[in-house]
Amino acid sequence: MIGPAFEAVLEGARAGEEWAFAVLYRDLNPRLLRYFSAQAPTIAEDLASETWLAAVGRLSTFRGEEAALRAWLFTIGRRRLVQHWRESGRRPTRPVDPATLGNTVAPEDTEAEALAATSAQAAARAIAQALTPDQAEVVLLRVLAGLDVAQVAAVLGKRPGTVRVLQHKALRRLARSSSLEALTR
Repeated sequence: MIGPAFEAVLEGARAGEEWAFAVLYRDLNPRLLRYFSAQAPTIAEDLASETWLAAVGRLSTFRGEEAALRAWLFTIGRRRLVQHWRESGRRPTRPVDPATLGNTVAPEDTEAEALAATSAQAAARAIAQALTPDQAEVVLLRVLAGLDVAQVAAVLGKRPGTVRVLQHKALRRLARSSSLEALTR
């Protein structure tokens, strides 16, 4: 969460300030990546990149507070994910093994960030595997994106009552799930 500085960060990002984009990216991208990793693990990073490109292009049209920005970004992300699912049925792809790519050095400590995110990504994948697709999407958007019921309903195009029912069933299923027990050990 960015907190009280959100308005300044948003205005900076709209003005093209690199520092402001960095703040937004560092706050929201890990959640976005975990969401995509649970839904489409082989192309999670590609989907996140496409989502950011689309969001940056439309940032000047966004109006709202920090939670609304998160919901807006995940709405864009979900649309990219649905588009991917549609296109993957029309044209086959061959993912590239990351080991074949050259080594690059980032100015940040990417290794430490990746290690910190690994357990969260494993948890997101376990949730996605233990639940139905609708239930998993609701839980991931509520937990990873930090969206409220109304925002999740808007992202998914469902009624808030439907989201509450899906979340309730998902939580009951997770409570019985052995994969959740494995995560807590």
